Formats: sequence, C-alpha cells, structure tokens
Amino acid sequence: MTPQPNPQAGAAVKAADRAHVFHSWSAQELIDPLAVAGAEGSYFWDYDGRRYLDFTSGLVYTNIGYQHPKVVAAIQEQAARMTTFAPAFAIEARSEAARLIAERTPGDLDKIFFTNGGADAVEHALRMARLHTGRPKVLSAYRSYHGGTQQAVNVTGDPRRWPSDSGTAGVVHFWAPFLYRSRFYAETEEQECARALEHLETTIAFEGPSTIAAIILETVPGTAGIMPPPPGYLAGVRELCDKHGIVMVLDEVMAGFGRTGTWFAADLYDVVPDLMTFAKGVNSGYVPLGGVAISPAIADTFGTRPYPGGLTYSGHPLACAAAVATINVMEEEGVVENAASLGASVVGPALRELAERHPSVGEVRGTGMFWAVELVRDRETREPLVPYNAAGEANAPMAAFAAAAKKAGLWPFVNMNRTHVVPPLNTSEAELKEGLAALDTALAVADEHVR
Repeated sequence: MTPQPNPQAGAAVKAADRAHVFHSWSAQELIDPLAVAGAEGSYFWDYDGRRYLDFTSGLVYTNIGYQHPKVVAAIQEQAARMTTFAPAFAIEARSEAARLIAERTPGDLDKIFFTNGGADAVEHALRMARLHTGRPKVLSAYRSYHGGTQQAVNVTGDPRRWPSDSGTAGVVHFWAPFLYRSRFYAETEEQECARALEHLETTIAFEGPSTIAAIILETVPGTAGIMPPPPGYLAGVRELCDKHGIVMVLDEVMAGFGRTGTWFAADLYDVVPDLMTFAKGVNSGYVPLGGVAISPAIADTFGTRPYPGGLTYSGHPLACAAAVATINVMEEEGVVENAASLGASVVGPALRELAERHPSVGEVRGTGMFWAVELVRDRETREPLVPYNAAGEANAPMAAFAAAAKKAGLWPFVNMNRTHVVPPLNTSEAELKEGLAALDTALAVADEHVR
C-alpha cells in the first residue's frame, strides 16, 4: 500500500481525461479531477505519491473498502467461469445473490429484481407501484436524492432536479421531518414527528388518496444531509399508506448494507415497506449493481401478468458474484457490527467533542458510519456557512474547508454547507482517529468564516 510516485503517468491520465471524459454533475471546463493511481482499504493515492484517507467511501458505496481480496478473487473466479449471461436464465451467482439479499431484507421482501444501480432501481420501484395500484402520482420529500434518471431525478428533492423537472412527472413533494431546520416550528422531536405526519396526511387528502400510487422516502436521507427521522415517523407513514392503499417505498441505496450499523436502516425503525431499493453497498460498488426488494402482494400482481420492464444486464454474473462475496465478507468479518460499535464509541463522541470546540459546527447527527456535520456562520440563527446551492465565490468557505482537509490527508464528503463522515464500514479505530484529527484541522478553517 506504499504509493510509488509517477507524475509522468499521472499527467497522461489527466490529459486523456480532460480530452475525452464528460463528467457528471459538472461544468466541464471548471473541474480539475484528481488522477488516482491506486486504492486499498480505506485509502487511495495519486500519481505524486500523496495518500488520502477516504471519508467518502467513493460515493458512499465502498462499504468494505477498496480492493478487498476476497471480493476481487470472487470476481476473477466468476469471470473465468462465466463472464456474462442474459437475465432470462437461472444463473448460480444471480440466484445466490438474490437469496442472500432476501435473507437480510426486512419482513417478507423476498423477491429481488436486479438493476444496474440505484437510480434505475427507483425507476422500476415506482413503475411497479403505479402498475400495482393503477394510480398516477408519487409523493416524495424535499431534501432527498433518488437518482439521475428521468423519474428518479423528478422525485428528488434537491436542486439537481431543477434542470430536468417535468410538469407531467406525476410527482408531489412534501416536507419530511428535520428538527434542526424545522418547517413546522417544532421545538422537540415529538412535535416535529407529529406535525410532519399531519402535514403529510393533509397533502394526501388534498392530492386525493385515490390518485397516489406511492410515497417514496430515503429511510435515512443521505446526500441531502443524513437526517435520521424521529421515532414514530416511519411507522406513521406506514399507517397512512395502509389506510389509503398507497405503496410505501423506502430508498436504501445509500443507507443499506450496514451503513447505519444495521443491515438496513429500516431495521432501526421496525418498519417494513412494500418496496425497497438498494445498490452501492450491496457489493461495495466493485461492479455496478442495484435492485428492488418486493413484497408478496406486489410480486403477485405480476404472477400471470408480465412485468413490463427489464435491463440487458439485470443480475449480471460479475456483479452478483461480487455481491455474494461482499455479503459473506460482511458476515465473516463482523462489518455491520463494527460500523455500529465504532460509530457509537468513536465517531459520534469525537464529532460531538469537535462541535464543542468549533463555532462553525451547528449540529452533528447520524448513526453507524453515517454522520453529517452541519456548518454554520452563526450558531444562534443557524445561518448556513454558505447559501443553499451556493457556487463560485459564494461557496468559498466550504471550498476552503475542503482544501484544508485534503491538505491534511483527508478526502472529505462535502455537500452544500455540510461535511459527511462516511468512511468504509471496516475502517479501523486508528484510521478513524487519524481522519477525525484531520477534520479538526479543517474545521479551524471553517471557523474563520463564523460571524
């Protein structure tokens, strides 16, 4: 794991990238991608030999870190045996991946439809819900992210939706609970929960319950701010869905597969949805894979009626072999338990201690290896360190914070006025403390922008 500098090779990689790669979510001429030479465990490094501790887990998906040898070997073995095969056939890796996933999903979500990632999992979950109910509308929350494809980005509740927003998408947004920035003037979690549920119930009533196919929620919203819902909220949504015949969809693309210290975040709230989407951590992102876990009632809808959807690479053998190996590694090495233990004993306490010392920290929240640090200019008013959806000079304080973290050897996850602490679930205690020390250094830069 010792980086070997090779600046000339790095320059060639960078030149080819800039000449030919079109990057997502970016103004192409304003970005400067880091050329990465290698990665292992919780670290990656560039061609100049600089090593970074990855507190982003890629895009919150390398749940078992980079290059885990057992998963790499499983991909190699599957490639030697059967590199690919069409989704209409029964293939051992595909069947075993589905079985292992179904064993861990909450309740009776025992049928698995495989996709290539999280966005198309959301697309298919909402299609299933509409076909199952015969209804057109979907309700989703502001402060959410569900993917970049057409329907998934329309149910998304952050600014990435705006350029692709479609008035005919059949999507209605509502406010989910978030006490720190409450839309309901709540002062306690209990008030926030009750008022958020009342707001949702009113939204359902005014939209017409008979027109609503599904309510989709991230069990614990991820990119939008890692906002664990208050006790009772998801159970209340489940009751509203049951009352009105609405399909409850939980998006566990980011929160699933151990991220919250349980196999799925739904386990924390003792709630079983009708459909649940997953991706990312299912195989640590080693080969693209996502899917939908399906309840018996919805699966039965397509028992004798064809489901009108599919993907060429649904349940790709290489991806499924990686999933089988990843899930087995997580069991054998106690990865989920490690996330829960170190989140409670190391990450949470350390972040709360940093909050006491750094005036730029407005709130710390999270569980497992899924934490957000909210940065503010003023703790009393809770004014964000940068404006909502800031760019350019308006985003300078967060850019300075991120640069300081990288200079200290930490690659941070930064979104709007927050930094998220989302390292691989098997990061060691020593590595966590190393990263938290670097975060301490970077927060001193954020403190310079406090009023």
